[in-house]
Amino acid sequence: MQQKTMATADSINLPDSGIERSQRKSINKPSRLVRWIGQANPSVWTPLLFLTDMALIVAAFGAAYLIRYRLQWFRSVEPSFNVAFEEYGRFLIALLIILPITYYLSDVYPYRRDRSWIEQVYDIATATTLGVMVVIIVSLFFNTSLYSRLIFLYAAFLITLLLGISRLLIQQTLAHLSRYGIGVEKLLLVGAGDVGRMVLRNITARPDYGYQVVGFVDDNPVKSGTDIGPFKALGPIENFDELVRHHAIDSVVICLPWQSHRMIQRLLRTCDQYDVRALVVPDLFQLTKNQMQVEDLNGIPLISSREVSIQGTNFVVKRAADLLVSGLAAFLLSPLFLAIAVAIRLDSPGPIFFVQKRIGRNGEPFRCYKFRSMIQDADHMRAEMTDLNEATGPLFKVREDPRRTRVGRFLRRYSLDELPQLFNVILGDMSLIGPRPNLPEEVAAYQEWHKKRLSVNPGITGLWQVSGRSELTFDEMVLLDIYYVENWTLFMDIKIFLRSIPAVLRGRGAY
Repeated sequence: MQQKTMATADSINLPDSGIERSQRKSINKPSRLVRWIGQANPSVWTPLLFLTDMALIVAAFGAAYLIRYRLQWFRSVEPSFNVAFEEYGRFLIALLIILPITYYLSDVYPYRRDRSWIEQVYDIATATTLGVMVVIIVSLFFNTSLYSRLIFLYAAFLITLLLGISRLLIQQTLAHLSRYGIGVEKLLLVGAGDVGRMVLRNITARPDYGYQVVGFVDDNPVKSGTDIGPFKALGPIENFDELVRHHAIDSVVICLPWQSHRMIQRLLRTCDQYDVRALVVPDLFQLTKNQMQVEDLNGIPLISSREVSIQGTNFVVKRAADLLVSGLAAFLLSPLFLAIAVAIRLDSPGPIFFVQKRIGRNGEPFRCYKFRSMIQDADHMRAEMTDLNEATGPLFKVREDPRRTRVGRFLRRYSLDELPQLFNVILGDMSLIGPRPNLPEEVAAYQEWHKKRLSVNPGITGLWQVSGRSELTFDEMVLLDIYYVENWTLFMDIKIFLRSIPAVLRGRGAY
């Protein structure tokens, strides 16, 4: 596979985070052709992608001609100005020559699976626009009274559309193949400290990078024997040679402090011996790219640290978006609030709202509002149900919780019980997007590295919800939350919000 960077990304494409491992055995095996596509070296299928793109450009230009001269959408053509398709052949040839050049200059080629679909479509759109503009300029040297400039506008739009669809199909195919271990890169992590966990949370949040983490090794006895979510602890570093051979490792990511430079050198020699790609993550202040900036002092590069991403101006922007969207949603959904309240009152005795103490930003407690989905005094029964707990870490979750009411089952499945948290957002205790708010006893059981998720307001939805909800392990949830804290952008919030809608409608992992 092509070389990838382990640095964090500002925009993320948010596919399933690999949680459905238990379901994969029941899926039909892919065909030989599909397996070949996934296993083929990029040097093989990148030329195939280029040829496919050229065919799509021809198809798009043909469709643009059809729309302009045959269907005559938006604007009719005088009969005297009808031009045969062959007359546009020279411009089509020009596009087939110019667009590959603009695509190459805009990083459309070679194809990189670690780029989100939106990033790819943006690059295609800008490169196509540039190429078409060049062709329009060229067309000015011909008889301008004969040729329609509108056909080039149609062509630019249709080329972007068709190539965008092709990239989406490629992305979905690669994601499907990765479920079978096809087209993925087996990775071994060395070092499970802060830097190692930074790598793991990026891999968790960006499965489209194509990495399959076999596990990690560390010389710390506690870390080398403690799994981090789905990532397996494989013992001390002395096991490295055997693990590389036994698991057919493709890449090794070394996350050791620079004081261990001799150990790093030995690991690099071992990787070279077994023809394994080695990637070393510098532990400089344990910073991600969004936590540092490079300044210049008369030619001397200076690295300075930045604040957590949701602070200062970013916090104001996020808060303004929260107030606008939550206020509008509360107003528009008021009839639904009333209907749910009536249903709860008719279904079982007890209050309509369930108020619970949760821990928010910087460890501050707040009153979290939800529609009641369980029988009255359900909290008092929790101690008797400890053996039924299906969650990992400090969480408590029961898939078929006997305390739920009939209405509560429906509310839980579609997350309607959480709608009153819109008022928590308006009050400033929560955000629309953010880490899941936990109970005080759950926070008390946090490991030290878990606590970074408390540096921002908790959210009604977040990366944890669109990546598996209750099917996630607690450590996976925390890895995603910290990734969100370190890499927040308003665009990321918009994408998570949009992905939350189908996640809620499917009801997967909600209980």
